[in-house]
Amino acid sequence: MPSYTVTVATGSQWFAGTDDYIYLSLLGSAGCSEKHLLDKPFYNDFERGAVDSYDVTVDEELGEIQLVKIEKRKYWLHDDWYLKYITLKTPHGDYIEFPCYRWLTGDGEVLLRDGRAKLARDDQIHILKQHRRKELETRQKQYRWMEWNPGFPLSIDAKCHKDLPRDIQFDSEKGVDFVLNYSKAMENLFINRFMHMFQSSWNDFADFEKIFVKISNTISERVMNHWQEDLMFGYQFLNGCNPVLIRRCTELPEKLPVTTEMVECSLERQLSLEQEVQQGNIFIVDFELLDGIDANKTDPCTLQFLAAPICLLYKNLANKIVPIAIQLNQIPGDENPIFLPSDAKYDWLLAKIWVRSSDFHVHQTITHLLRTHLVSEVFGIAMYRQLPAVHPIFKLLVAHVRFTIAINTKAREQLICECGLFDKANATGGGGHVQMVQRAMKDLTYASLCFPEAIKARGMESKEDIPYYFYRDDGLLVWEAIRMFTAEVVGIYYESDQVVEEDLELQDFLNDVYVYGMRGRKSSGFPKSVKSREQLSEYLTVVIFTASAQHAAVNFGQYDWCSWIPNAPPTMRAPPPTAKGVVTIEQIVDTLPDRGRSCWHLGAVWALSQFQENELFLGMYPEEHFIEKPVKEAMARFRKNLEAIVSVIAERNKKKQLPYYYLSPDRIPNSVAI
Repeated sequence: MPSYTVTVATGSQWFAGTDDYIYLSLLGSAGCSEKHLLDKPFYNDFERGAVDSYDVTVDEELGEIQLVKIEKRKYWLHDDWYLKYITLKTPHGDYIEFPCYRWLTGDGEVLLRDGRAKLARDDQIHILKQHRRKELETRQKQYRWMEWNPGFPLSIDAKCHKDLPRDIQFDSEKGVDFVLNYSKAMENLFINRFMHMFQSSWNDFADFEKIFVKISNTISERVMNHWQEDLMFGYQFLNGCNPVLIRRCTELPEKLPVTTEMVECSLERQLSLEQEVQQGNIFIVDFELLDGIDANKTDPCTLQFLAAPICLLYKNLANKIVPIAIQLNQIPGDENPIFLPSDAKYDWLLAKIWVRSSDFHVHQTITHLLRTHLVSEVFGIAMYRQLPAVHPIFKLLVAHVRFTIAINTKAREQLICECGLFDKANATGGGGHVQMVQRAMKDLTYASLCFPEAIKARGMESKEDIPYYFYRDDGLLVWEAIRMFTAEVVGIYYESDQVVEEDLELQDFLNDVYVYGMRGRKSSGFPKSVKSREQLSEYLTVVIFTASAQHAAVNFGQYDWCSWIPNAPPTMRAPPPTAKGVVTIEQIVDTLPDRGRSCWHLGAVWALSQFQENELFLGMYPEEHFIEKPVKEAMARFRKNLEAIVSVIAERNKKKQLPYYYLSPDRIPNSVAI
C-alpha cells in the first residue's frame, strides 16, 4: 500500500500551537485518500515552532497530488493554529512543498496547492480552477471595502482590530495598542509627571530640556543644539522626516510679493532675485493645503491655531539651502508681513517655528498617513480580494502588506478617530486632519508615487546642483534595486506582454485599486490595467517602494527631528504675528505647546519611531511562498544589491556630522506596520 511521509510545520509566533485534532486528506489525479488523523501517541503534536512528521498510508495509488486538505476539529476548547507549510514525500521519493502561512480558527479547514506559482492560464484541471475561484469568492466576502470618511481612499470594513480576518491580525494586539504604547513611551522617557499639565506653559526654551532625553551624538541632540540656525532649518526640507515638499522655484508666485531689496542681504551672487530664480538657486515650500483648515477645538480651555505659510529658500555658494523669506498666510497684505533673516531675532525665529509646525502637520497627515499608510492598505485589500495565493504577484506582494491593514484599523480605532489620541496634542485634531486628507486626494497621483518622477516633478533631480539631498540619492538606489527585482520576477512568470494583458486576475487587482482606492478619479493617473511587462514591473515597484522605503523615510526619523518640541510644534496656542518688531521670547514660549501636549507629542514620536518586535527588513522573505529556484535566485540577487546599497550609505555617513540612514535597506521594514 502506498505510503506518504507528511511533515507539518507550526508557526513560532505566540499562541501558534494547538491541541485540537488535525486531519489530513490527499486529493490526487487518480483518486482521494481517506481522512487521516495526524497524531503520535504520548506526544504533544503541533506545539509552537514544532516540525512534526507522520506516515500516511493510503489504499490505492493517488496519482499526482493536486491538493492537500487540512481540517481542524475541537478537542476541548477552540484553539487557533498557525500552519506554516506541509511537505509531502511521495511513495516515489519526490518531495512536494505546500506553503500555507495561515491561521486555522474554530472548526477550520484549508485546501493547499503545491508551492509552484501559477497564473490562471496555467490551470487546466477543473479541480484547480474551482479551488482558485472559490478562494477568491471567500476572500471577497472577508475583505470588504468601506468608506471611513467621505473622499478618503476606501479602507477595510472592520470597526476594530478583532473584526479583521485572523490572517491579517497582529500576533499580539497588545503590541500595537496606541494608548498603551504612548503611555509606556512617556514612562520610559520619564515625562509622565508632566502629561496632565495642560494649559501650563514652559518657562523658556531651556525648560523644554526637562522632557528631552539627551542621548549623546545623536541627531535629536544636534537638533536641540542647532534648531534656531537657518542652515538646520533648510537642511530639514532635504533630509528631515518630510523631505518631499521642497521644489525648485521657476517663477515667484504673485501671492508672495517679495523683492530683491527685501532679500539682497541673503543673496550671495550679486544677482537680482529674478536672476537667482532663472539660475535655479531659489526653492519654495508652500503650505497652501493648510489654508482654511479648522484648528482643533476639542479643548475649550486652550485655543489652538494653524497657519498656511509660504517659505522661500536659497541655495548659497556652499550649495546649502537656507530660508530667505517667510509669509505666514496665503493672501498678502499689511497684516501678513514677509518675515526676513534681517528682521529682529525673535520675529524671524517665530516665523520659522510656524513653518516647522505647518511642516509637522502636512508630514503627519499627508506624507505619512495618506501617502504611505492608506495607500498601502488599498494595495493590500485589492491583493487579497483579487489574487489567489497561488498567483505569483500575490506571493511577491504578501510580505509587503504584512500587518498594514491591522495597524490602520487600530489607528482608526484609537488614534485618528473622533476623540482619539491625535486630538490630544495636535492642532489639526478634531477634524482638521480629515479635511486635509480630503483636500490632498487631488494630488495623490500614480506619477507622484513613482519616486524618480516625483523627484523630477519638483525640479530636484540634479545631484550636481543640489548635492546634499540624501533622501533623493538613497531613494533612487533603493527604487532601482526594487525595480530590477520586480522585473526579474515578472520575466519569470510572464513570457510576453500579451500574457500580462490576458491575466484577468491581475487586471482585476489593478482595477480594484483604481476604483476603490483612488475612487475612480481619472486625474489620479492610476492605471485601470497594464498592457506590458515593463508597466507591470513599474507598478509593483510603486507598491513595494511605498510600503517599505517611502514609509521608512518619513516614519522612523520622527523622534530624531520632532522630539525637540520647538523644532516641530504639534500645536500653536496663539495666532501668527501680524506685525514685525513685537515678538518677545515670552510670547514665543506661550505660543508653543503646553507641558501636557508636549509630553503626549513626545510619547507619540518616540512610539512611532520604534521598529516592530521581530521586524522583517527589505529583502527578507522568511515565509517561503515561492519554491521555484529562479525566483529564489532573483531574491538572492536582490539581497546582494541591497547589501551593496547599505555599504555605500554607511561609507558616506562616516564623514557626516548629520548622518542620513533612513533609506539604508537594513533599516527599511518590508511593510507599513507601525
